[in-house]
Amino acid sequence: MKLYWCPQSRAITALWMMEETGMPYERELVDIRSGAQAKPEYAAVNPMMKVPALEDGPVKVAESGAILAYVAERLPEAGLAPPVGDEKRGDYLRWLFFGPMIEAAITQKVTNLEMASSTAGWGSYERVVDVLEAGVIDKPWLLGDRFSAADVMIGSNLNYGMMFKLIEPRPAFAAYVERCAARPAFQRSRQLGDG
Repeated sequence: MKLYWCPQSRAITALWMMEETGMPYERELVDIRSGAQAKPEYAAVNPMMKVPALEDGPVKVAESGAILAYVAERLPEAGLAPPVGDEKRGDYLRWLFFGPMIEAAITQKVTNLEMASSTAGWGSYERVVDVLEAGVIDKPWLLGDRFSAADVMIGSNLNYGMMFKLIEPRPAFAAYVERCAARPAFQRSRQLGDG
């Protein structure tokens, strides 16, 4: 598998996921600061011209949640996703794809966007952070004792949001991010991603 990425970008989430698998993979730098993402070769991999993206032979996957889902299912031996039929599968999928809700809520907050919660797909910033808090309080991981790709997604978002003071550092968030940061794969991804 080849991960297209750039340091200090949203690609850190996919980088962490790849490190969690323990499987070999290739990293391909896409220097988004110089405009490399707009080159036709990369646009053929991800027409949105964003990082991350993943290539696995003929398969091309873009968007962080899709990459995490693909990798977890492609490498089941890594144990990062409950299998189809597992009672935790619904919660896993909900949290895995909750990342865009967090970004939308943060955007609403920082831009002071006035929008009825009934029309916003994410509801409201307050609802998103309350739901997140309920998801991480009083248990080690989103699925209880089991770490999953969903924790990679939510842990990355909460880490980023608190680091840049976009999400209030509630005690449950701080404790959860601390657990995430203690993982060796998280630490390796941060060392690689600081470049």
